[in-house]
Amino acid sequence: MEARVSSGLQLPNWVSTEKIARKPAGSLQLFRKYGGQRLYHMPVTRCARVKERFHGFMTLKVSCVSENHKASVLESESSPAFLDESEIIKARLSFENVAFSRYLELELDIAMQSKAEEVEPNLDGRSLYLVGMMGSGKTTVGKVLSEALRYSFLDCDALIEDGVGGRTVADIFKIHGESFFRDNETEVLKKLSSMHQLVVSTGGGAVVRLVNWRHMRKGISIWLDVPLEALARRIVAVGTGSRPLLNHGDGDPYTKTMKRLSTLFKQRGEAYANADVRVSLENMAAKLGYEDVSDISPTAIAIEALIQIEHFLTE
Repeated sequence: MEARVSSGLQLPNWVSTEKIARKPAGSLQLFRKYGGQRLYHMPVTRCARVKERFHGFMTLKVSCVSENHKASVLESESSPAFLDESEIIKARLSFENVAFSRYLELELDIAMQSKAEEVEPNLDGRSLYLVGMMGSGKTTVGKVLSEALRYSFLDCDALIEDGVGGRTVADIFKIHGESFFRDNETEVLKKLSSMHQLVVSTGGGAVVRLVNWRHMRKGISIWLDVPLEALARRIVAVGTGSRPLLNHGDGDPYTKTMKRLSTLFKQRGEAYANADVRVSLENMAAKLGYEDVSDISPTAIAIEALIQIEHFLTE
């Protein structure tokens, strides 16, 4: 991964070149906030930071450019020029971190597209089925995959809701029961199995019926394996109202959710393991030096899914 940080900023005539801080050719190393573990090592040519002082106010600018993208400039809001040096350093580091974060996002998108172009021809049009517990990111990651592969994205739950007059999953469970929902889920998967070039986000319980696996075997199944603790935090953060299997009982939301998720996973864990590909966020976090799997971006997860699919196809 190569980065170039441009020093070719368009400077107004009141900015002295003495106010530009340059770094010689070398490398930029980015470290995670906690633990000091290096995540990226990027050769760089030089960096430029500009502190503009005009009419008593100061603006910080950072310009970043990669070989695949035009230069972009991140500019802070104007601040009083009488800020002390420690405040200036904090502001400078903050804006530089944002600028490089944006750069890394661009590089991750490039890596995603590159890997998709490698894998897509070998799929032969086969669809991808994302399985996993509720809250594991199947919809979010699925949309990233579909865009990169130029496949169509479909959400099983949304198709079921459309098929019963737009009722939500929670309402379907309440009015018709779980068995009715599962029957409709199987019917949707049966129809999708005859189609190609799809990325399908399945419901968390789709794996419990063997007939559903027969339908998904016409494509490639991907298990997004996320630690239960992370799932509980995510679900509690957005509320359990839309989760009919969780929206019961009183008590602390996290404890209640964690307990229910544990029960569901005991029932479904072996079924998830039937997937063709497993993407373990716990393993990814360990490799990247992350303390929280939720810090892993959907794009990074999608790239790992494609890498695992590539391994599956070459076995």
